Amino acid sequence: MPDRDSIARITSHPLVDDVDYPAAYWRSLFYFNSYRIAVAALLLLTTAMLDENILFASGNKPLFLTVGVCYLLFAAVSFLSIAAHRPNFQIQIAVQVCSDIFFLVLLLHASGGISSGLGLLLLANLAAAGIISRGRLTLFYASLASVAVLLEHTYEVLFFAGSYGQYLQTGLLSIGYFATAWLAHALAKRAVASEQLAAQREVDLASMAQVSQLVMQDMQDGVIVVDGHGVVRQINARAEEMLGPLPKRQDVTLRDYNAPIAQRLLRWQETADAGFDPMRTILSQKLTAARFVPVGRGDNRGVVIFIEDLTRVQAQAQQLKLASLGRLTANIAHEIRNPLSAINHAAELLQEEPDLRERHGRMLEIIHDNAQRLDRMVQDVLKLNRRDRAVREVFSVGAFLRNFAMQFCQIEKVPTDIVSVEMAAEATVSFDRSHMNQILWNLCRNALRYCQRKPGSVRVTVSAGSAIGTIDLNIIDDGPGIAEALRAHLFEPFFTTAAAGTGLGLYIAREVAEANGATLGYIDRAPGAQFMMVIKTA
Repeated sequence: MPDRDSIARITSHPLVDDVDYPAAYWRSLFYFNSYRIAVAALLLLTTAMLDENILFASGNKPLFLTVGVCYLLFAAVSFLSIAAHRPNFQIQIAVQVCSDIFFLVLLLHASGGISSGLGLLLLANLAAAGIISRGRLTLFYASLASVAVLLEHTYEVLFFAGSYGQYLQTGLLSIGYFATAWLAHALAKRAVASEQLAAQREVDLASMAQVSQLVMQDMQDGVIVVDGHGVVRQINARAEEMLGPLPKRQDVTLRDYNAPIAQRLLRWQETADAGFDPMRTILSQKLTAARFVPVGRGDNRGVVIFIEDLTRVQAQAQQLKLASLGRLTANIAHEIRNPLSAINHAAELLQEEPDLRERHGRMLEIIHDNAQRLDRMVQDVLKLNRRDRAVREVFSVGAFLRNFAMQFCQIEKVPTDIVSVEMAAEATVSFDRSHMNQILWNLCRNALRYCQRKPGSVRVTVSAGSAIGTIDLNIIDDGPGIAEALRAHLFEPFFTTAAAGTGLGLYIAREVAEANGATLGYIDRAPGAQFMMVIKTA
């Protein structure tokens, strides 16, 4: 189909040689010339086979054959000019239509005049000329054909005793020429308008498709477009970042690309209001949620799948919590710690009294222990305001972990073989050393609390990450593990199962990890518990 600019040039410019006509125009002219050569060949073949039994060539057979051969040769030569696109399109169609009128009127004369019926062949030529040329000069061609037919019949009347009564037939044929030309002109104008509208719609659709593509690629959520057969038709960069790159082959199904999401899609298709729990991605262990939106109608309609990164939503919520918590701690930290210090100091003085009863001593110990617990909680809360003050250093993970394991065992007063360091991949990271120490100390202390305290009960392992440029740092213990009902609350602030715990350890550990560009999560395994931190390598 011609593009909008080409149609505008063709319909608005005069007859000039520098107009670049689309291929569709030349193709139409080729088919028109094919019709011309078929008509010429058919007339010659019919005259040669039926001889005296038809009206063709009844007036002057030698003239009919000569004109027919010339008409056939002209059509053959026209193929060459059409293929070369020389001369100009409008010049070629004007020459060809005028030649049609000239040759067909001569064939009409050689066949005995208007009564032969050959004048009707010009109707098809005029109609084709009007449609192919998009209505230009159509009425001129009709006028030229009418004048030629009238002149031919006048010649018949003057020199070959033609019938005056056939002027009526000639006039009706001329009216048919004009009617056909006008109809072709109207159809051509409508066709041009339709082409312009279609070209405009094509441009608009292309623009909308480009805008949609840009919006889709720039979305924070992953987007996967799946057709009715489960084949992935489109995917944005964010989805590939979370779920992995799409295989470079044709017709990749969602089941082959990501089986968990495919299973959820199947459940959603069976029950549209089915609810789904968040899931973790394989590459980064990020918490994600899938949302399905149908596209199209019918049983085989497609689906747009939105993959939302819940860690981003959680991070935004946590930022709001931190902002509120920061204002709170700034106002009441000293107000809490000063009375706590006074209470703790008073309890220590009372414990030094020589005549203190045993029951009173136990109560003072309770006061002292709880005062210490409240002080640790205030300190942990104050640390939240310093999570973004990460001073990153580039260091070797292996050396750091070995030194940490030795110090941890010494301070916790446990055998050194309880904590083992396993390095499947040596790597260098950019991380705040104090933050790394804080995270590991919290996780290893939790693991030590629940493990069996045998050699290798607490394992600190490092392996290459699923994503390029990352490592997985795992802390694994051989304890009873974490109950499934508690796993969703592990990283919530102030959630704890220990009587003396503050409930801020894991929460602060994740916050500090994210401040260094890492992610911390819990991995389901049996037996025992496993925490994994995905760290970017330096």
